[in-house]
Amino acid sequence: MRGVARDMEHRERLVVVLLFDGVDLLDVTGPPEVFALLRRETDDAAGCRVVLAAETLDPVTTSAGVRVLPDVTFEDAARRGIDTLLVPGAVEVDDERRVRALTDEGVVRWVRALAGRSRRVASVCVGAHLLAAAGLLDGKRATTHWSTARQLAAEHPAVRVDADPIFLRDGKVWTGAGITACLDLSLALVAEDFGEAVALRVARQLVMYLKRPGGQSQFSVPIEPVSTTRRMDDLRHYVAQHVTTRLTVADLAAQAHVSERQLTRLFKTELDMTPAAYIESARVEAARNRLESTDDTLDRVASSCGFHTTDTLIRAFRRRLDTTPTEYRSRFRHRG
Repeated sequence: MRGVARDMEHRERLVVVLLFDGVDLLDVTGPPEVFALLRRETDDAAGCRVVLAAETLDPVTTSAGVRVLPDVTFEDAARRGIDTLLVPGAVEVDDERRVRALTDEGVVRWVRALAGRSRRVASVCVGAHLLAAAGLLDGKRATTHWSTARQLAAEHPAVRVDADPIFLRDGKVWTGAGITACLDLSLALVAEDFGEAVALRVARQLVMYLKRPGGQSQFSVPIEPVSTTRRMDDLRHYVAQHVTTRLTVADLAAQAHVSERQLTRLFKTELDMTPAAYIESARVEAARNRLESTDDTLDRVASSCGFHTTDTLIRAFRRRLDTTPTEYRSRFRHRG
């Protein structure tokens, strides 16, 4: 049995990346770069072998207009033992710059078929919509690019959508957030198979400042890229400028010249959260900035960001980022 385990440890792992017209280019090319550098950083020459699979062997035109040649067809890939299936995504943008994830029924069928032959499955960016359409995310917690998270939740209510983390794992299924987060997701897969030290060496080869944990947020609260009304924009800026003061629903309602009930409705409609949750998020963001840029004690960080006590700061970090302020600082402190 020990010999079998050693063979499994050192065997070459087949990584299949799906290709289809309109696919996001970086979703396709980012992960293979990580796995290519893995070979350079490991003593074991096996590592991972990446192949691009499409319906046919004809060139596939990506969203960037760059054409990519598949290595194998979906049918050929289905006959192989797949270690990791990577599913990228595609979007369309309307005249008002609203983003919508696209799903093709033919691709969805192949995702379902190939996932059944894979040890694990991972979506990149809006590829989560393809996994959801294939039924692979039902009952699971999943993330995707922040711009399509509401679409994913609305179209697939059985999926527990969390738009904040840069990647998540639920069983054998991984989901990643948008664009460059494909590198973080790929590094997490490397860490699972080859260890954290190897993944960090690959991150250095990629000239990544750090290898981010999955709990790291996709975006910062004060510059959160959501479309809101002028009134809500003013409220968000007001909160950001007054995180150290005691803010209540009554305070914000008076600032916006609306009733407390209407204020709560505005936050739910436009930001999908309560006023209290948004205030806490803004304070966590302020604390993150201080942890990254100063050597202030946790007591000082807490008091300067409106938390008042260290325990309150720690609880908020656990809720929002699934980590502690100390762990966050150890990973993200910028030193001149």
